[in-house]
Amino acid sequence: MTNGELVSWQPDAGKIKHTSQQIRINLKKLFPGVITLYLLISVMTTGAQILNPVHWSYGAKRISKTEAVLFMKASIDEGWHIYSQTIKDGGPVKTTFTFPANTTYQLVGATIEPKSITVFEKVFGMYVSYFEKSVIFQQRIRLKADQTVVRGQLGYMTCNNKQCLPPEDLDFEVPVK
Repeated sequence: MTNGELVSWQPDAGKIKHTSQQIRINLKKLFPGVITLYLLISVMTTGAQILNPVHWSYGAKRISKTEAVLFMKASIDEGWHIYSQTIKDGGPVKTTFTFPANTTYQLVGATIEPKSITVFEKVFGMYVSYFEKSVIFQQRIRLKADQTVVRGQLGYMTCNNKQCLPPEDLDFEVPVK
C-alpha cells in the first residue's frame, strides 16, 4: 500500500453479527448504571432548587461610649413572610434571638421589632403577626469593653400562601467597634 492509495474493505457478516450481540449484552449490563446516574443527577438538581426566601444581614451602631444597638435584618422574597417574636403557643414558629452570656457586653432589654402585619390565619385558628419584604430587629447592649463581637443565634419560620418551610436556626456574629 502506498500513500494516497484507496483501500476497500468488505465487512465479514459473521463478525458484524457477533459485534451487535456484544453491544446488546453490554447495553443490558450498562442499563442499571445509566438509570443510577439519571437518578443521581435528578437528586442533585432537586437539591439545587432548595428554597431560601429569607436573607439575613447584621450590623451594629454605637449610640454612646458605653452603648450600642445591634441590627438583625431579614430581607424577604416577594410572597413570603416571617413571623413576629410575639406569636402565642399553638401557632407558627415565632422568630427568636438568643445571646449567650459574655463578659464584654450586657443585653439591655429585649430584642425589639417594628409594627407587624396581624391577620387571622385559619390554618392555625388564631391571629398571627408577621413581616413581609424586610424587617429589622434591634437589640441594645451595654459595652464592658472598647470592642467586642456579639455572637448569637436566631430561629425563624417562613411561609407563603401555599407552604411553610421547616423552621431554621442560624448562628451569627456582629462586630462592635
